[in-house]
Amino acid sequence: MNDLFDFFTKFEKNDPEFYEIFRNFAYGEVFEYSTLTEKESILVTLASLIACQSPKAFKKILRASLDKDITPVEVKELLYQSVPYVGFGRAHNFFGVVTKVFDKKGIEYPLEPQSNTTPENRHEKGRELQDKYFGADMIQMMNDSTPDGQKHFNTFLEGFCFGDFYTRDGLDDQQRELITFVFLASLGGCENQLRGHTQGNLSVGNDKEKLVSAITVIMPYIGFPRTLNALAIVNEICK
Repeated sequence: MNDLFDFFTKFEKNDPEFYEIFRNFAYGEVFEYSTLTEKESILVTLASLIACQSPKAFKKILRASLDKDITPVEVKELLYQSVPYVGFGRAHNFFGVVTKVFDKKGIEYPLEPQSNTTPENRHEKGRELQDKYFGADMIQMMNDSTPDGQKHFNTFLEGFCFGDFYTRDGLDDQQRELITFVFLASLGGCENQLRGHTQGNLSVGNDKEKLVSAITVIMPYIGFPRTLNALAIVNEICK
């Protein structure tokens, strides 16, 4: 993985001491404890860098991995999936980064649409996926317990988050839930949502080992406090 993730080579000249410490840890020791595939490692790293607001590192890893480990469509879907979780305020710069990288690589943009919903059925399709991931009873209980005047947020979740994004082609259920878990873990302060999406990962077939591996890979980027918070939630939910 060293050649792909070695985006900080300027440190080798300017600060060789830090370069050696971080390289040996982040690109050596960390991967000894992960069972993720190369594609999964790249996806979770790029997802974490979006949440951490690291466009330069994101750009260099993206340039190294495109057409080797991930496809342009997968990159596009990673960006789309980030919007309901990190917010467009954090995501919008990365749309520009991706466009520039695609231009450099000669990738024609815009890409083919991946949507599978219409304005008429987006809420219905989104609710179907919510029920699939989290259980129909739980979703209904959440909707029923939401105070009057706030139920529109549930409508937004159903239509925008799940209807507009989760139903798309380009990434499968396991990939979408894994990177969603990473967005939340990397942001920090989203522990209740991280609990929900830990369960969502289990529902789509991502086991505890995969979640622990994802936390392991992103640990150098998010630091120990957020890492340990995420790990505690995984241990709480994955009995």
